[in-house]
Amino acid sequence: MSLSIEQKKAVVRNVSDVLASARAGVLAEYRGLNVRQLTALRRDARSSGVWVRVVKNSLAKRVIRDSEFDCLADYFVGPVLFSLSEDPVAVAKVMAGFEKDYENFRITAGAMNGAFMDQSMIQRLSKLPGRDELLARLVGTVNAPVQKLVLTLNEVPARLVRTLAAVAESREAA
Repeated sequence: MSLSIEQKKAVVRNVSDVLASARAGVLAEYRGLNVRQLTALRRDARSSGVWVRVVKNSLAKRVIRDSEFDCLADYFVGPVLFSLSEDPVAVAKVMAGFEKDYENFRITAGAMNGAFMDQSMIQRLSKLPGRDELLARLVGTVNAPVQKLVLTLNEVPARLVRTLAAVAESREAA
């Protein structure tokens, strides 16, 4: 069934809005997957903040023209799943994880900040720690000196209290 002009304009607007805030995108061939499997992919992607959609190739090419994702134009051939995210590691992890689980799913290309990524680059990107993990490490690193200082400053009065308790105990015993 063909889309009307208004429906095509709506799709282009929707994809353009998502594309404007995305830093990375991955294309994958999904031939041979059933609806249940694609629904599982969409669920995983949504929980990771990744936008996933099957977009008509001609409309997708129109949307990415003159954008950072223009390098992907030649890869919109056949049944293609288009995924975008503000977090490059998240989109790579979701797509690479799904590719590992399903043999019919194959990553074809990707782009990050205007640079083309092949399948091996996407696989390497998926092995990096995610944004949340990196932020947790940063907070831990920044927090460590402050925590050490507080423990050191707290040790002085604690030592005094322990000494006074030992003196009081020795006087009671005598």
